[in-house]
Amino acid sequence: MPAPHADGDPMDDKPDSAPLRQLHEMRERSLQGGGPERIEQQHARGRLTARERLALLLDAGSFQELGALATHNVSDFGLEQQRYPGDGIVTGFGKISGRRVAVFAHDFTVLGGSFSEVQSRKICRIQDLALESGIPLIGLNDSGGARIQEGVRSLAAYGEVFVRNVMASGVIPQISLILGPCAGGAVYSPALTDFVVMAGGSTMFLTGPEVVRSVTGEQISAQDLGGAAVHMGRSGVAHLSAADDASALELVKQLLGYLPQNNSEDPPPITPYDPAERMDAALDCIVPETESQAYDMRDVLGHVFDRASVLELQPDYAPNALVAFARLDGFPVGVVANQPAHLAGALDIDASDKIARFIRCCDAYNIPVVSFVDCPGFLPGSEQESRGVIRHGAKIIYAYCEATVPKISIVTRRAMGGAYVAMGSKQMRTDLAFAWPTAQIAVMGAEPAVHVLYRKEVREAPDPEARVAELMSAYREKFFNPYRAADLGQVDEVIEPRETRPRLIRALELLRTKVQQSPPKKHGLPPN
Repeated sequence: MPAPHADGDPMDDKPDSAPLRQLHEMRERSLQGGGPERIEQQHARGRLTARERLALLLDAGSFQELGALATHNVSDFGLEQQRYPGDGIVTGFGKISGRRVAVFAHDFTVLGGSFSEVQSRKICRIQDLALESGIPLIGLNDSGGARIQEGVRSLAAYGEVFVRNVMASGVIPQISLILGPCAGGAVYSPALTDFVVMAGGSTMFLTGPEVVRSVTGEQISAQDLGGAAVHMGRSGVAHLSAADDASALELVKQLLGYLPQNNSEDPPPITPYDPAERMDAALDCIVPETESQAYDMRDVLGHVFDRASVLELQPDYAPNALVAFARLDGFPVGVVANQPAHLAGALDIDASDKIARFIRCCDAYNIPVVSFVDCPGFLPGSEQESRGVIRHGAKIIYAYCEATVPKISIVTRRAMGGAYVAMGSKQMRTDLAFAWPTAQIAVMGAEPAVHVLYRKEVREAPDPEARVAELMSAYREKFFNPYRAADLGQVDEVIEPRETRPRLIRALELLRTKVQQSPPKKHGLPPN
């Protein structure tokens, strides 16, 4: 990608002087990265070069490069013979769909994209300018880790980047793409950003397979150790994944469309394309009559939000909870939902972490939160208790209470016990709470409630099983509906399921000018 300059630049009309020839030659060298052979090797791996990736990500002709001629000055281990303009990273500014962004992209063709002191200076410069300008920062990671030849200098250089990641957190959106190896200290910068997107064949790990084998004797491949499947399904490090570089870059464009430029702006609306008053009769029968029968909450979201607007994050991690961005009448919203098709929608440790972090992200970037509740409670068992489900579950409560953006909840079926409180109840400073007629809002399920409330009566009954069934039926009739909660004002309105979309759109229109302040403080202490 040639270094751009403005139309009519005087350079176009100047004579071919020696200084200009030298500049052109150095620019050309920077465009070649590690040279044709290294570029061909990169293509043979099924990967694009740094500049090819930026060309796909950014609007045509919008990229303005900084630091293209920077080189290292290290002479140890033969590095004096391996000086390349740019030093293995491309940094600058551009536009995505007309919106300004800051970018950096590791160039694996130059010394394996290894992280150096020069790279750190270039990234830090872009981070500082992005924060000062209030624009998103996107990092394209493809690096074998710290440049060993530079010793502690490359390690200290990581620290300079990390502190800027933290300072920018919640101020400007930060998105990391993993498009190749991301090893050692290099993984911490993506982990500190808001979103991580992994392409097929990419990896993230602190200690590689060789180290694992030497320390533990475990034989494991790089993909099994830290591939996209691992971080999307088990670790929760990644938020989105794609088959290849181009698809991953397209996901970033889509994700960016839901986010504001910075925390002082509202997320960008688009021209509405789906009628605001649309009602879908399929919602009226989407919740099965049988309590134990599951349904897919994704079907509910698909009927309610603007068509084809739901972008789910971390779909394979803690699948008993759903988090997504979507649009209502063109306006971005964050969606939190229980998933009754997995673990009956019960909350566990991973689901709690997933939900809490997403709510805090929405709150940081002024994105309203809409919660769909169908939760029988927290997942019981000694394993969950011993691993700290209490402190993890408390994260959800903390996140909902802390958030000052508009918050709306809809109970579609079960809202039991502590899960009712945690999942966006009125007490969590939720602005509006709706319920479907199928909602069941109670302290606990019918069977355990009967055994607690009527233990002696059941024990002394001539036919205990028949008496339990009778008492359970009475309990359901009395408590397994939304009307007691509506009587007490804990539910603002019981609505027909088909009404959900227009109700939400009108509610968000009302809340668009909401102003809510929290007590002044340096920062809170959420459960760890």
